[in-house]
Amino acid sequence: MPVLTWEFSAQDLARTRFARSPLTEVVTSVEVLKDPGRQAAHLPWVRRARRRLEGVGWELLSALVRLPTVYVPDFLTPVPPDSDGTFEGQTAVLAATDPAVVRRDIGRLDGELHPLVAGLARDPEAGLVRLTAEVRAYWEAAIAPHWPRMQRLVDGEVLRRARQMSAGGPAALFTDLHPRVSWEGDTLRIGQRIDVHRRLDGERGLVLVPTVFAWPGVFSQQNPPWQPALVYPPRGVATLWEAPATPVPEGLARVLGRTRARLLAELDSPASTTELAARTGLSAPNVSHHLGALHDARLLARHRTGRTVLYERTEAADLLLRP
Repeated sequence: MPVLTWEFSAQDLARTRFARSPLTEVVTSVEVLKDPGRQAAHLPWVRRARRRLEGVGWELLSALVRLPTVYVPDFLTPVPPDSDGTFEGQTAVLAATDPAVVRRDIGRLDGELHPLVAGLARDPEAGLVRLTAEVRAYWEAAIAPHWPRMQRLVDGEVLRRARQMSAGGPAALFTDLHPRVSWEGDTLRIGQRIDVHRRLDGERGLVLVPTVFAWPGVFSQQNPPWQPALVYPPRGVATLWEAPATPVPEGLARVLGRTRARLLAELDSPASTTELAARTGLSAPNVSHHLGALHDARLLARHRTGRTVLYERTEAADLLLRP
């Protein structure tokens, strides 16, 4: 497989950081909507988003995100200058893009341009007004209702990587980041379509951008004037669009206690102690204690699969949770 290699100095590694990028979520989600078969984990979102986007105009945005996706104009996904990238901040940067940058990035697109994209290149000022309005409308309809959950997933990914770095040093950031990403010596390797070898400039480092809709891919942003960035999916994307757990009946919570009632409700499908701890925010020992009590009361059954113990509700528990 062709490989992009980035050589790091100690200064580059010291300045490598994380950032959230709402506009990168917008662009990658457009790719998912246009070809949902490649990202089956997002199909529940696709169905909801298509309903909410009925009557919303986003034709120019769609025309800029072409399939197959070889290149998306960089001005659409400006790299956030700090870790807490906000939608408002990034759309303000988009609206203020230098017309010369718009023309340069559109000039990198291969083949015949869509008429709307050609119009943007001819008149960037007017085109950016339309594009920014479309991005805002698309965001409100398709992304904003899910943004808090997406943020929690991305923030959890950053915390996990920070723990890895504290235990194994800066190079541990890239451990199991993505199957196509590896670290060796002072070089980061990313599997991609063509072979490219670059050396970071020693001044800005690399920005790691966990992005929900990038799943299952990984890609780089490396064109000036933007800081080099690596966009990759955070862990747990496959569970993001799962239906919420069965509601907890108030009467059952009063009898069993809210924690035990919630754990029962979470077990619409079998899960391990670790999974339940991650979902509920409880400590694993606390979850284990409550699961043991529910098992002793014959409200849960447990099954061993290899080294993992999975818990599932019994018929008695299902009856208790029935509305």
